[in-house]
Amino acid sequence: MIDAHQHCWQLGQHDCTWPTPELAAIYRDFVLEDLLPLAHRLGVTGSVLVQSQTSDADTDYLLALAQQSDFVKAVVGWVDLASPGAPARIAQLAQHPKLRGLRPMLQELPEDDWILRPELEPALAAMKQHQLSLDALVYTRHLVHLEVFAKRHPELAIVIDHAAKPAVSAHDRPADDWRSAIATIAQCPNMYCKLSGVVTEAGKNQGEAELLPYLQYLLAVFGSERLMWGSDWPVIHLAPNKHLSSYKNWFSLVNHALAGCKTSDFESVFIGTSLRFYRIT
Repeated sequence: MIDAHQHCWQLGQHDCTWPTPELAAIYRDFVLEDLLPLAHRLGVTGSVLVQSQTSDADTDYLLALAQQSDFVKAVVGWVDLASPGAPARIAQLAQHPKLRGLRPMLQELPEDDWILRPELEPALAAMKQHQLSLDALVYTRHLVHLEVFAKRHPELAIVIDHAAKPAVSAHDRPADDWRSAIATIAQCPNMYCKLSGVVTEAGKNQGEAELLPYLQYLLAVFGSERLMWGSDWPVIHLAPNKHLSSYKNWFSLVNHALAGCKTSDFESVFIGTSLRFYRIT
């Protein structure tokens, strides 16, 4: 199995400025040696290592980790896509055999439609030239703009991280605006979605009963061939429901959500989609 979304960081190194001290549950170094025992117990044999800092140094650090570890199958890095130097930087990074995608931190930007800015076009052309994908770290409000972007760039594979972070704690069922936006964007054939990060959006008294409708809805609109499981380790430790803040229990919840599905659907979510999307061989 493949964990399609996990992070490593060392506080104060490689331009690591997040997490900050108030996030006590994750305010320490997290390295691959911390993750491997958790993953191996569940039969997870590889991961996609995703950037957590808006920094070239962080991306270089992740690529160095990947070079030293057979467990890391792909890296999603960061590049300032608006920079005139972005195409050259992308070409440089693409020489690394495990660099598979880039992730602009869209959720942090003041403009919800930033991804549509014309000055990004040279960087996007470079991404396509080097067959890189795009991870979209977004909220529901960004999806209308991401849909325009996906249609503008149909040859670019895009994955929505953390199911666009639906506000689980604010609703007793999936909100209509999230359902509508997800269903609409799922019609774009180049759009994929990660079953990750949802537990951190839930309340401390919300668990499987509240989260299953989200997972099952995503399965219905994307299909298993465009869904992939990710742990969002170690950020998952921020989940208000402490039972679901563990690697094992989040895996078990997604496993339960797929109960009754065909074996091929299970294999797609936990293995096949990640292999195809990130071109892992």
